[in-house]
Amino acid sequence: MDELISSRASSAPQPGGTPANRDTAHGQVSGVSPLPEGPVPIGSLVSADELPDGVVVADEAGRIIVFNRVAARLTGLDPAEVIGKFVFDVLPLRDAEGRDWWVCADPYHGLPTRTRHPERSLYLADGTEILVSIGYVRGGLGGKVSPQDRGGFGGGRPPRDNRVKKLVISLRGAQQRARLERSRAELVSTVAHELRSPLTSVKGFTATLLNKWGRFTDDQKRVMLETVNADADRVTRLITELLDVSRIESGRMEVHRQLVDVPDRARKIIAGRVAAGDAEDRFRLEVLEGLPETWLDADKIDQILGNLVENAVRHGAGIVTIVIEPTRLEGEDDPAAVAVSVRDQGEGISPDVAPRVFRQFWRGKPRGGSRRGQHGGGTGLGLYIVKGLVEAHGGTICVRRAPGGGAEFRFTVPAGTAAA
Repeated sequence: MDELISSRASSAPQPGGTPANRDTAHGQVSGVSPLPEGPVPIGSLVSADELPDGVVVADEAGRIIVFNRVAARLTGLDPAEVIGKFVFDVLPLRDAEGRDWWVCADPYHGLPTRTRHPERSLYLADGTEILVSIGYVRGGLGGKVSPQDRGGFGGGRPPRDNRVKKLVISLRGAQQRARLERSRAELVSTVAHELRSPLTSVKGFTATLLNKWGRFTDDQKRVMLETVNADADRVTRLITELLDVSRIESGRMEVHRQLVDVPDRARKIIAGRVAAGDAEDRFRLEVLEGLPETWLDADKIDQILGNLVENAVRHGAGIVTIVIEPTRLEGEDDPAAVAVSVRDQGEGISPDVAPRVFRQFWRGKPRGGSRRGQHGGGTGLGLYIVKGLVEAHGGTICVRRAPGGGAEFRFTVPAGTAAA
């Protein structure tokens, strides 16, 4: 810890009157000590202000010796004013019930075997919530022991000195965790809302058919069963989306590569839309020459194309054009990559909101009773999943204005290899 963190007081005179500044190789005075010969621990080159989290270090008496820049930002305190003060006074930490954490934990007089306190939410005097984790630096073996005590151990190795030498407090802002909790709460709310409607329909129609089967004609029964089937598909689609979101967030999205004809997959997506009732002349497919042999996950490519085409059909206007062309990934020497653009002729997406369209639950300005980015069951997860699937292939995706107006979603994926 001494090597990792340097105090703001490091420029003060050292014991014995030795100044912190030393002559450099050019004879100039510098505040940085020359590097020693041989391997140097990387931590010795890091100062407290360079750390990404707030760091506060108190000595064995509880006085603050390090208070870095991030800690100052989180607490609103001036490091120059708190150095040398007692940490209990500077950071009056309390839990959610208002209890004094220092009294409850008693870090300097508590159990001598403790090494750390895991991260938890605590509150400052003004109610600011921060995430706090605390580690102990103890004396270790070979502590100062009187000759009388040493004799009691037969002159052997001295007992372990478990006294607290330093208390290292790590501080992080709670805003990110609060956003994550809000996102999870919104996910639960969205799922509950989306499940309730189809399940209510399924329950109502099945109960009606079971209780009054003989009262309905065959055509009426067919309509009810088709509605139940459609609602069951909606629930299945929602569950699939949730599983995809879980895999994307946990980094467990697997790509099973095989030889894929991307234009052929696009033709099948269009054929499926036409079979479902869309006009055939609403779709246009343009395939440029020179496409590389592509090794991709066929199911995921179908899901990407299907989501983007459905988004264009639902929230765009005019002809939906799919353009497939050879390209190369930015910064890559290998030109073997394929780019797919899905364009519509609607109002498009303004540049200021374009960076947000791939977030969970993003919904744009309502138009005609629908919202851009909302597809399928309306969970607002479709474009987020598309981005995750593209990135799982090692590709990129963006949205911009189409050449003829409207929105253009363009994704690029490397061609891949059979062994990938």
